[in-house]
Amino acid sequence: MARTALAPLTQWITAAALQHGDDLPAHLMARLSVGRRQAGSLLRRLAAMQWLNTNDTARRRRYSPGPLRQVVQRYALAGLQEDLPWRRDFAPFFALPGAVQRMAQHAFTELLNNAVDHSGGTQVTVSMRQTPLQLQLLVSDDGCGLFERIGQVFDIADPALAMLELSKGKLTSCPERHRGQGLYFTARLADVFDIHANDAAFQSRAWERGRWRAARPAGRGGTSVYFAVALDTPRTLDEVLRSASLDGAGYGFERTEVPLHLIGLGDDRALALASRADARRVAARLASFGRAELDFGGIAEIGQGFADELFRVLPRQQPGLQLVPVGMSAQVSAMANSIAP
Repeated sequence: MARTALAPLTQWITAAALQHGDDLPAHLMARLSVGRRQAGSLLRRLAAMQWLNTNDTARRRRYSPGPLRQVVQRYALAGLQEDLPWRRDFAPFFALPGAVQRMAQHAFTELLNNAVDHSGGTQVTVSMRQTPLQLQLLVSDDGCGLFERIGQVFDIADPALAMLELSKGKLTSCPERHRGQGLYFTARLADVFDIHANDAAFQSRAWERGRWRAARPAGRGGTSVYFAVALDTPRTLDEVLRSASLDGAGYGFERTEVPLHLIGLGDDRALALASRADARRVAARLASFGRAELDFGGIAEIGQGFADELFRVLPRQQPGLQLVPVGMSAQVSAMANSIAP
């Protein structure tokens, strides 16, 4: 008898355990076309790996989802309403703390809606997994790819520069329906957040606030976004949504963070920003914010033209914008201070 691989079973065993807990062996026999002995062996292996819990009574063994839970579903994008898969196919099968449940719902619906409205694809696959410590979500579509879309709409060919604009927020290819907040806030809810598209990949980690690292691309078409958060996170959705307001109390999207290292990402040397063109890339679209935190982490030096454009020209053009540089090296700070306002 061939040994059945467990990985495909883990994609639906959580839901099956909730829906068929009293007769799970019979359900496996029918679904996999296997005998009772093989079904029993599979269930024992799944229980040993913590995908299932068992409760023995005098009459029968009852199964329920274990500490590991997972649901994987594929949907046609045409006409898909992102809230229905969450309510029907995912939320009922996970046991999450209330705050994490709310964060998961926000991330799930935002990422799925992005695939529906922006990808230009035909299908999307959604995978959500719960471990004893973490919630993990992966949304993968078969569209043109996020960075290709940004290149088409905003004429930004370099994925790192596209990531720079995404990291600021308020970037959308469909302004009549969206305000460009989905990825910005969803990334800030996560402990780990990955974007893979068009042979490029970037990762944000909560303990490196404001930083995006180049990552190894997934090597498949479309866009894949991965979201992971600890089940005991102190973060809340409300706190993250309020963090972009100037006073920290409202829900206005009034402040942003600009990770300048993305402009020179991929350069093996210490990063240096020298040109006025680079400064204008930093300044692009900042007029829609009241405050911009400029993260110079990883930037070894800046040129006089860059400094003049950013610290003299920009404030004169946008007097209502508050620029807050952080993470400056000694050279960067000295060059910035040499520029007369």
